[in-house]
Amino acid sequence: MRRWWLVAGLLVGTGTALWGFSNRGLTAGEKSVEHTSKPLVLHTRLISVAKADGPEKEQTVEETVEWDPKKTALIICDMWDNHWCKGAARRVEELAGPMNNVIAAARQRGVFIIHAPSTTVDFYKDSPQRKRAQAAKFVKTTAPLSTVERWGTAWCYPDPKRETELPIDDTDMGCDCATKCEIVPPWTRQIKAIDIADEDAMTDNGQETFNLLAERGIDHVIIMGVHLNMCVLGRPFAIRQLVAQGKSVLLVRDMTDTMYCSKMKPFVNHFEGTDLVVAHVEKNWCPTIASTDFVGGKPFCFSEDKRAVK
Repeated sequence: MRRWWLVAGLLVGTGTALWGFSNRGLTAGEKSVEHTSKPLVLHTRLISVAKADGPEKEQTVEETVEWDPKKTALIICDMWDNHWCKGAARRVEELAGPMNNVIAAARQRGVFIIHAPSTTVDFYKDSPQRKRAQAAKFVKTTAPLSTVERWGTAWCYPDPKRETELPIDDTDMGCDCATKCEIVPPWTRQIKAIDIADEDAMTDNGQETFNLLAERGIDHVIIMGVHLNMCVLGRPFAIRQLVAQGKSVLLVRDMTDTMYCSKMKPFVNHFEGTDLVVAHVEKNWCPTIASTDFVGGKPFCFSEDKRAVK
């Protein structure tokens, strides 16, 4: 049992001034939370695989954990201002507002916020958030950082010792539009709907990320953003690298999306495909939580997801 799970689990079957932005903070319907030493109470979920004689048996493990907010970081992955896939861009735009509410609530509790819009950080080169990441004292990482480049940053490819192949086929790059979009990256910055506070940091670099975490004694990391089957797993600040460095990681499962086309295996709709990748993460990499741990209410659901509420 992981040492950072502080409360016994249950097995169940299956602001501040901003640099160039206006901090809207929490919406009127949300309860303000003061900076205190009270822990974050997080309801985690993972998939445990029993490897006894006979077929593998999977169980969903739900636990309540408590994390010190001052020792916790929240990383926002690749929530760009635009995307080459129109469907992906539309979903990011819809997700950004609710995600900003979660970020504001976490920040208000004292969680350290790291914005990571890959390949666009030069847009913020003169900002205090970017300079903060660059100025953090170098720390030798627990494990070597990946040096293989993909899509403009270092990349952590699947680890066959730890994970099986992804449950979705994204070899077509995942555009689910009726007419396939041309792959010409249009992003220039993080989407404006996500506020950047004075005390936040801005980086897409693995070494800078771990320097920032070490400087603050942070071993707990929550991650959200897009796209789960690609960047949220593979970027140098994302799940595979965080786990390799010994961090306790949680994915916010309703604050993400995938690049998946329903015409590709396993031939399910886009949102079912995302659920399959979430389960892949829960089984092979880290537990997940829902945004409700920060803002209450119901988990976020895309308007295009017409499935019955689970």
